[in-house]
Amino acid sequence: MKAGTSHVTAREYIAGLAARGRYHFTSADVRSALGVSAAAAKLALNRLSKQGAVASPARGFYVIVPPEYRSLGCLPADQFIPAIMKRIGLSYYACLLSAAQYHGAAHHRPQEFQVMVPKNRRLIRCGAVRVVFVARKRLKDVSVQEFNTPRGPIRVSTPEATAVDLAGYAHRAGGLGQVATVLAELAEKIDPDKLAKEAKTAPIPWAQRLGYLLVRVGAGEKTVALKAYVQAHARDSIGLLSSAHRGRARRDPDWKLYINTRVQAEL
Repeated sequence: MKAGTSHVTAREYIAGLAARGRYHFTSADVRSALGVSAAAAKLALNRLSKQGAVASPARGFYVIVPPEYRSLGCLPADQFIPAIMKRIGLSYYACLLSAAQYHGAAHHRPQEFQVMVPKNRRLIRCGAVRVVFVARKRLKDVSVQEFNTPRGPIRVSTPEATAVDLAGYAHRAGGLGQVATVLAELAEKIDPDKLAKEAKTAPIPWAQRLGYLLVRVGAGEKTVALKAYVQAHARDSIGLLSSAHRGRARRDPDWKLYINTRVQAEL
């Protein structure tokens, strides 16, 4: 430690942060607070990491791990993702199955936390926590709302935006059957007019598949405005499952879809 600096230790530093309700910090913060070199700061943080007191979900970025999360080896993703996104200046929102969980529609607890961003990013592994990023065009046009976590608010797609994303990224949500299952639970929170408005932020095929799936799970009353939008803007009939051949598949004229796969929801 340099002469003339306070003799605060790394453990005392993170204890002070936690006492003030702050659970995120950077390696540069530690260097400044302890008045030490980068190498010394890294050594101190490595010791705390081995003891399970801190974890690093991103390079140079650390979280304090309270006793209740020691078995997880990290803070839950929703308690540090907003801080990371703010640090790197990237727009984001919790999406797909993770968003559905906030809206009370997670049929099964997601094994990974899903975050929508403007461009592809590498996944994050922190202890037992896994965060995957999904790239989305027109991300800033998507409607979001904030939910509180113990470490501050997080941005989450609205029920309508979540439904649109699920139809567009079914392969990232366990397939059409899983999407239908989630939509059945999400439907009661969907506003029909907001749904049609949200569909305009995405490719038309997403709206075509979404409308069919909502009808399939008994939520046809939510699709009136969406159906009008599809009828006015969908130029071509497409396959419900884009990767499958149409063959002699039945055509659904309402949604301009060839029903080329069977969708089984867990209702």
